[in-house]
Amino acid sequence: MIKKVFKKSTLIASITALSMATFGNSALAVDLTVYTAVEAEDLARYAETFNKDHPDINIKWVRDSTGIVTAKLLAEKNNPQADVIWGLAGTSLLLMKSEGMLEPYAPKGVKKLDRKFVDQSAVPSWTGMDAWVAAVCYNTVEAAKHNLEPPKAWSDLLKPMYKGHLIMPNPNSSGTGFLDVSSWLQMFGKKQGGWDYMDRLHKNIARYTHSGSKPCKLAAAGEIPIGISFAFRGARSKAKGAPIDIIVPAEGVGWEMEASGIIAGTDNLEAAKTLMDWSISRTAMEMYNTAYAVVGMPGVAKPVKYFPPTLLKKMITNDFEWAANNRKTILAEWLKRYDSKSDAK
Repeated sequence: MIKKVFKKSTLIASITALSMATFGNSALAVDLTVYTAVEAEDLARYAETFNKDHPDINIKWVRDSTGIVTAKLLAEKNNPQADVIWGLAGTSLLLMKSEGMLEPYAPKGVKKLDRKFVDQSAVPSWTGMDAWVAAVCYNTVEAAKHNLEPPKAWSDLLKPMYKGHLIMPNPNSSGTGFLDVSSWLQMFGKKQGGWDYMDRLHKNIARYTHSGSKPCKLAAAGEIPIGISFAFRGARSKAKGAPIDIIVPAEGVGWEMEASGIIAGTDNLEAAKTLMDWSISRTAMEMYNTAYAVVGMPGVAKPVKYFPPTLLKKMITNDFEWAANNRKTILAEWLKRYDSKSDAK
């Protein structure tokens, strides 16, 4: 039985506040319920850009952090409420596929994508959009107040000087948190080494947030010297004038792709296919690239301001299948060991 980890009031508010019907107000317009973990500040831009090409489809967003959206989808398995997933972790889409929850569909132009961004089945059940990459957001002003030195590696974060000065996301609610944990297990040892690392890191953690972007936002605001987050959030905060450096740990960094798929049994299949076609179009890829330095279509991405130039070379060879297949076990173990420092839901 899947435990529901979302709040009904939050869900209703997200649907009401984020429903987009900018162009499609005619009686013939199709309402498409889209579940997503895309940053809330970007949703209006996504819908507006899509509606320029397809004004007859109204996107009704249901948005929350990756873990919460994933849990909600699983809880609704036998009574689906969504039509499409647009912008959820690839490991979550792999899990949905294994549960038979996705409608196989090859979007138009799928052969133009990098193969890493396409489900390998004969008819793919999901396609990737872009990738987000782990990084450390380091507030130089706050760090100086505490006489901290900039960490150069993940192992540096175990030093006593950082005790109480670190924040990271809870992997049960955050896709960024899960990519951190699954990548450390892959880098340092899946059976014991990764857990040993996290046991020691836990001693220095002040708290675990339920949002992957929040640790960097808090670091940017000066509320904590160091936030373990992802690079594009750091780049966006730095562009707004925050006194942060975006640090790429020497051992390598985990990463995850945002992906999309159609929910099996949707009553709006044709509109869902239209959105899937558009989600991998060059127009969409250029839109993703305004925030993400890595997108699914080769040759499209241009450098993102303040994105660390060494970051792409430090992306580990991520075993997404292993992460997806072991997700439940990993999350349960993490909760048992570290949940005492998590923010209240």
